[in-house]
Amino acid sequence: MKLSVIGCGYLGAVHASAMAELGHDVVGIDVDAAKITQLAAGKPSFFEPGLPEILASAGASGRLRFSTDMADVAEATVHFVAVGTPQMRDSHAADMSYVDAAIAGLLPFLKPGDLVVGKSTVPVGTAARLAQLIADSGTGATLAWNPEFLREGFAVKDTIEPDRLVYGVADERAAAVLDEVYATTLATGTPRIITDYATAELVKVSANAFLATKISFINAMAEIAEVTGADVSQLADAIGHDARIGRRFLNAGVGFGGGCLPKDIRAFTARAEELGRGESVAFLKEVDAINLRRRQRAVDLAVEALDGSVYNKRIAVLGVTFKPNSDDVRDSPALDIAVQLKGLGAHVISTDPQGIENARMRHPQLDYTESIDEALDGAELVMLATEWKQFRELDPARVASLAIGRTIIDGRNALDAAAWRAAGWTYRGMGRP
Repeated sequence: MKLSVIGCGYLGAVHASAMAELGHDVVGIDVDAAKITQLAAGKPSFFEPGLPEILASAGASGRLRFSTDMADVAEATVHFVAVGTPQMRDSHAADMSYVDAAIAGLLPFLKPGDLVVGKSTVPVGTAARLAQLIADSGTGATLAWNPEFLREGFAVKDTIEPDRLVYGVADERAAAVLDEVYATTLATGTPRIITDYATAELVKVSANAFLATKISFINAMAEIAEVTGADVSQLADAIGHDARIGRRFLNAGVGFGGGCLPKDIRAFTARAEELGRGESVAFLKEVDAINLRRRQRAVDLAVEALDGSVYNKRIAVLGVTFKPNSDDVRDSPALDIAVQLKGLGAHVISTDPQGIENARMRHPQLDYTESIDEALDGAELVMLATEWKQFRELDPARVASLAIGRTIIDGRNALDAAAWRAAGWTYRGMGRP
């Protein structure tokens, strides 16, 4: 099929490449000329495992091209809208200007029978509004909503081999078109849920709200563990054996971040309030508050470890991205902690396998190094803030040969506490004795 993907950021670049890899003829459209040039050269503007390979493969096949000219969508019959919906500057609501601009730019090139497919995470009610806009345009095109469920670090797999496909459609024809788009995926037995617009929109934000709640729940238990002497990791293991609960996303630490969970739960709360049902998701405000408190707790542990003051103390912060296998520093707990420590007068040296350049653009006042050894050299305190494999596998004895201090704060509860203590370290976890 001939497809277009409007917006070639994280979601759009992955989706365009994956669809071409599945055999479709795809054109990716974006207003950022530099981004388009990079993608056309087979170089994504962000780090995502597996993406360079399928980007190169699809490009070499001739099935994938990129452009800044919206007119290049004219031959496509299915148009995916994959632009961002960031949090607005003056409220918790989602900024819909990019979605609205994408639809406005697309309308002049739509033809009878074309299907516009929304993939962006939007407030419930958006699809109905856009469907009416497309109907009123007289183009003969229709709208479907097909939310994405990508995990950064696994986005390629999640696109080619998703755990489910959700179609928000107004008629059977739209579902049939999407079935054709995803024929290869459906042939493997991937579950398909066909529903209305509103349900499809709610599936994504509800999923993110649930995951955020689960993370903040175990972090709330960590707060209780810290005043009772309990071990939150053992607690998570024990309750995680209950099939109704499960162990995934029950890892206490410095909390969640990134470009999805924080802004999505805030936007969900804002939309519920607009609908007159703010009380239904009022608990998400506490989920957000717990999440932010864990960052402060990590800073407090650093102050305690350095006898009440971090002023002029050299602190090695291992990690700046919000999670491993990503270069995303948006709303990153690791970066936030480094900034807070810097604000208290500490000499912070941050290191990360992929996120340094993005972190430097946001917080140039911090000191960064690509060398783990350089970050650790002379450190009076070590803090693990992102659980990259390189950091989890550090040898405590080797770290001791570089650092001056002998305290490590494990902000992700990812280290072997016994091994570090046996090597002479004072180990401090999050909700662990």
